[in-house]
Amino acid sequence: MDYIIKFAEGFRNLFDTGAETFISWMTGIVPVVLLLLVAMNTIIQLIGENRINRLASASSKNPLLRYLVLPLLGTFMLGNPMGLSLGRFLPEKYKPSYYASASYFCHTSNGLFPHINPGELFIFLGIAAGIEQLGFSTADLAVRYFLVGLVMNFFAGWITDFTTKMVEKQQGIKLNSEVKLNH
Repeated sequence: MDYIIKFAEGFRNLFDTGAETFISWMTGIVPVVLLLLVAMNTIIQLIGENRINRLASASSKNPLLRYLVLPLLGTFMLGNPMGLSLGRFLPEKYKPSYYASASYFCHTSNGLFPHINPGELFIFLGIAAGIEQLGFSTADLAVRYFLVGLVMNFFAGWITDFTTKMVEKQQGIKLNSEVKLNH
C-alpha cells in the first residue's frame, strides 16, 4: 500500500512541479518575450516595413551578412528567442539557414553576453567553473567560445543553404527568393 501512496504522491508532485514551472514562465520569460515583440514591431512600424524589407533583401544577397552579421545583431539586441524572429524579413529560401545560424548564436555568445540566453547560462558557468579550478581565465574561454562561434555559426547557416537546396530538389519544390511578408 505504501508503494501506491508514494506513486500517487510522486505523480501529483509531477504536476505541481509543472505548474510551478508554468507560473515561473508567466512571470519571467513570457512578459519579456511579449515586450520584445511589441518593441520590435514598434520599431518596424517607425522605420517602415518597406525599408526593413529592403535591408533584409540587401542582407539576403550576401552570406556573410545573412549568417554572420544579421544573426549576431539580432541575438545581441533581442536575445533568445526573439533574435530568431528577424528571419521573417528574409526570403523563404534563406529562413532555414538563418534559423540554424541564429539559434547557434544564442549559445556561443552567452559567455560574453549572458543576456542573450540567460536560461542556458548554467551550461557556460558549469564549464567556466571547471576552467577556474584549473587556474585559467574564464574571460579567455568566453572570447574563444564567441570567436569559434562566429565562424561555426556562419558555416551552420551556409551549409544549411546547401541542404535546403537538396531538399528542394528532392521534394520538387522551389522556395521563394523574394521577401514577402504576410500582414
